[in-house]
Amino acid sequence: MSRVTLTQFLIEQQRNENHIPADLRLLIEVVARAVKTISVHVGKGAVAGVLGSAETENVQGEVQKKLDVIANELLLHANEWGGHLAAMASEELEGPSLIPNRYPKGEYLLVFDPLDGSSNIDVNISVGTIFSVLRCPEGVVDPTAEAFLQPGRTQVAAGYAVYGPSTMLVLTVGTGTHGFTLDREFGAWVLTQPDMQIPPDTREFSINASRARLWEAPVARYISELQAGTEGPRGQDFNMRWVASMVADVHRIMTRGGIFLYPLDERNRKNGGHLRLLYEANPMSFLVEQAGGVASTGRERVLDLQPTGLHQRVPVILGSRNEVERVVAYHREAL
Repeated sequence: MSRVTLTQFLIEQQRNENHIPADLRLLIEVVARAVKTISVHVGKGAVAGVLGSAETENVQGEVQKKLDVIANELLLHANEWGGHLAAMASEELEGPSLIPNRYPKGEYLLVFDPLDGSSNIDVNISVGTIFSVLRCPEGVVDPTAEAFLQPGRTQVAAGYAVYGPSTMLVLTVGTGTHGFTLDREFGAWVLTQPDMQIPPDTREFSINASRARLWEAPVARYISELQAGTEGPRGQDFNMRWVASMVADVHRIMTRGGIFLYPLDERNRKNGGHLRLLYEANPMSFLVEQAGGVASTGRERVLDLQPTGLHQRVPVILGSRNEVERVVAYHREAL
């Protein structure tokens, strides 16, 4: 049986669809190779001595895990020499990482969260990597932070890797969302879930219920209706799923539907929300929309937001279309 690899898929996108240029194809392949290496480190865990704290803090003031640092360095080093990038930005770094002068520069910007959900590493729960590709603004030779401040709708590619029982890479280049599984014996990414589609309806929701006392009225109303089950206004039972790794929670939704909420609340309001717009919200929203889902802050489409800083935070509500639109309608009614 013929198998479609990531390379073949990208070449077909370049050749037949005429959708992506060669430089973008090569850039995605470099990211995919780095993800393979991260997968090896994650898979070895305590055997390789990579668990536990690195005893350092990132720019967010969060204590870094050893694998946070390793994954960040792997992505930086893998992508700095290929000639496809003008600069990179990582959730772990305060400012952009420029391409060393000894290497040629390209026309793209790479943005990434090297290891999403890293608080789960030490308990062997799925974690992941999220990335986004933007075009470098025309005429910009040495990109500053401002070059990255583009609305999510301008992304030319986005993806995530989930390091679970199998390692998967879920990718969009603007022609749908497609899932690839890593064949470890052959070292190849194999297309296993072409044209992923999020069902418009669902009976699963994903939210950190420990923050219920902090929620705004529209979210509190929505979740209370789900929890009321068959006796409530929705007339059916809903199940809650929460991994505390955005990659794992979104991958479940991408596979079988659901709604993910990390809304604005009384504690994160001063920061504008919890999730990072450039590193998490934008790439995930692009992937979800390409799979037929919806992504909103509750008040507006995520991909229409104009970023104001590299580490800007926003509320995120995404997943099955009909459920997200219900939450958005509740926000609208509360105005």
